[in-house]
Amino acid sequence: MSDLKKMYTTMVEDPFPAELVIRLGDAELTFAKRTWTIDGQEKGLRYGENPDQPAALYAPAEGRLTLGGVTFRGPGDGLVCAATEEHLLQSGKHPGKTNLTDVDNGVNILQYLTRKPAAVILKHNNPCGAAWSDDGLCPAFEAAFHADRIAAFGGAIVVNRTLDVATAEKINAVYFEVVAAPDYEPKALEILKSKKNLRIFKLPGLAQLEKLAGQPFLDVKCLADGGMVLQFSFRNRILSAEDFLPATATDKAGTTVTARTPTPAEAEDLLFAWAVESGVTSNSVIFVKNGATVGIGTGEQDRVGVVELTIHKAKTKYADGLAFAACQMSLYELKLKAKTDPEAAKLLEDIEKRTEAAGGGLIGSVLVSDGFFPFRDGVDLCIGAGVTAIAQPGGSIRDTEVVAACNEATPQVAMVFTGQRSFRH
Repeated sequence: MSDLKKMYTTMVEDPFPAELVIRLGDAELTFAKRTWTIDGQEKGLRYGENPDQPAALYAPAEGRLTLGGVTFRGPGDGLVCAATEEHLLQSGKHPGKTNLTDVDNGVNILQYLTRKPAAVILKHNNPCGAAWSDDGLCPAFEAAFHADRIAAFGGAIVVNRTLDVATAEKINAVYFEVVAAPDYEPKALEILKSKKNLRIFKLPGLAQLEKLAGQPFLDVKCLADGGMVLQFSFRNRILSAEDFLPATATDKAGTTVTARTPTPAEAEDLLFAWAVESGVTSNSVIFVKNGATVGIGTGEQDRVGVVELTIHKAKTKYADGLAFAACQMSLYELKLKAKTDPEAAKLLEDIEKRTEAAGGGLIGSVLVSDGFFPFRDGVDLCIGAGVTAIAQPGGSIRDTEVVAACNEATPQVAMVFTGQRSFRH
């Protein structure tokens, strides 16, 4: 067992060259391998996705790509790949691939949430909680954390404002692997550094993400046979509530249906949810309420299934929050104790009743779906869970049925179309 533990802290030999050159037509793009000198040792990535996979990080160094009249991100636009020793305020050891890709996906989401202080907590390259707040960074972080306290354990935190003392104190109360911010208040940094295993990244570009939001990067997907698929990266077209499209559909018989328009508060939550959706593995749905995620469903094969699982997940997380507030135990610890302790069993029963009464926090929430609803069953489940507004791409042959489901609800549920899909594979 000791050898198994050791492999997670062992550097894998890096056979990759110092330079990578890609030629696309007449464009030549040069990338430089990123290395860091930590404890006197100059190395690149500690390892890849797993400890037995050598890996290297390359940053754009020369050349800029333009395709179809669109100029891609390149040298000078770096965020995670541009991090030097100066930006690794506390690392302890050379970073691994998963640390960087979690932070990178936080950057990916936050590029569309620059208007307010926002926090994203990620685990396994998916957000487990996200929030933004007019009241500052600390309330945003707290809301993101309480959205999924269980999954947040050992995760990566990415924020878009200077990290203050109040937020640092909240972070230090829990175990996290990584925190990334554009800057840190001196006292906040001192607090965070008291956790010696916390990797602390300073990424100044997080304060200027709005400059990159409409500019794609070259997205490379590698196939198992060594082939590559190149694509423009996803660009979110919903940057304000006005960018949503009316949910209007006409069936073969010529009947046209139109859904209710969201209220300003619903539209604000839908806008936030669609930004978070850009960083979630498909098929996915996201429930949001008051600027914070309530349930994030990821990577399911069918859309009605992901709705069912996300509702279940939201209720579990809600009950866990009640359990931890009542007795500093997780829901699972309380369930174990309840098998032999009558008082614990009584508390568990009360928590389960309160969770059902609150609908797992989903009552009054909004929902986004990264793809259209092929049937109305997923929408009916959302409405039954207490959703008041929905945003989805539109374009299904059953859009009239889907819109009708919203119109038949009491009270009527709002729906808008995004006019784009947000799949992430």
